[in-house]
Amino acid sequence: MTELQIRNARFKNPVLTASGTFGYGLECPDLFDVSQLGGVVTKSISRKPRDGNPPQRIAETSSGGMLNSIGLANVGVDVFLDQKLPALLQRKATVIVNIAASSVEEYCYVLERCEEHEGIAGYEINVSCPNVKDGGLSFGTNCPAVANITRELRGRTDRFLSMKLTPNVASIGEFARACEAEGADAVSCVNTFIGMDIDVGTRRPKIATITGGYSGPAILPMALAKVYEVRKAVKIPIIGIGGIMTAEDAIKFLVVGASLVQLGTVLFVDPMAATTIPKGIEEYMQRNGFRHLTDLIGSLDVTMQPSLVAAGWS
Repeated sequence: MTELQIRNARFKNPVLTASGTFGYGLECPDLFDVSQLGGVVTKSISRKPRDGNPPQRIAETSSGGMLNSIGLANVGVDVFLDQKLPALLQRKATVIVNIAASSVEEYCYVLERCEEHEGIAGYEINVSCPNVKDGGLSFGTNCPAVANITRELRGRTDRFLSMKLTPNVASIGEFARACEAEGADAVSCVNTFIGMDIDVGTRRPKIATITGGYSGPAILPMALAKVYEVRKAVKIPIIGIGGIMTAEDAIKFLVVGASLVQLGTVLFVDPMAATTIPKGIEEYMQRNGFRHLTDLIGSLDVTMQPSLVAAGWS
C-alpha cells in the first residue's frame, strides 16, 4: 500500500491505533510487529503522572458501544520519555504522542519536553480536557481556546501536529477551521461522544463518574457525519475516528474524506484488527481499481440515483 506523508510524518498505511486503546504500544509484543502499523498514538501524556478516575471507569453497553471515564491515567512525561519512548523507537514504530493538559502552559511544557527527543513523528493534542483556570470548562468546547492552543504549539514544533476534536459541539467545522488557520497539519475527528448507562438492577450509573465517553460501533454513523462536515470546512488532512470495526468501516471514512483512520474500541475485542483492517483496505483497492490511496480518499459520490430523482427524492 502507498505510504502517506503529512508534513514530516510518514505512515506505512492509513490505519493507526487510537490514544488510550493500545496502551503505550508496548503491551502486545507477541501479537504483531508494531513497526508495521500505520502509527501508534500513545496514551494521553500529561506533565505529571495521573492515577485517573476511581472504578468503575469502563462499561460495555447493550446498545453496541462502550462507556469509559479513565481520567487520563498515565505515567507522566518524564517516565514516558525515559522508559516508554525508547522501547517504542527500538521497535521502529511510527510514534504520535498524544498530549493532554489542564492549562495552555502544561500543553506547551509537555510538547517542549518531547521536542528534546529524536524519533517522535508528531503530536496529537487532546483538547477534550478540563481547563482548571476556567472553572473546569473543557478546552474542546471553546473555539478561541482551541485556536490559542494550536497557535502556541505550532510555534514550538516543526513536527506533525493534529488537534483531536470533540464531537460535543454545535459546529465541529468551525473548530476545524480555527485549527487550520493556526497551522495544524491535521485534525483528528472525533473524540468520544458524551454518554451514560444505568444498571436497572441497582438503579445506579454503570461508571463512577455517571457520564463518560461513548465509543464503539454504535457511534460510527455520527462520527462519519462529523468527518463529512469537517471535510467540507477545511483542506488539511483528517484522521477519522469512531466505531471502526472492519475494513469496510474504515473505507467509509476514507471515502468521505479522511486521509487516515484510528482504531479504538475494536482493539479491546480484536487486537489483530490493527493488522487485518489495513489488509482489507488494500484488497478493496485492488478489487475496485484504486492504484493509490489518494484516489480512494474523498471519492464520495453524492449524486442522486436517477430512480430516486424520478420518485421525487431530491
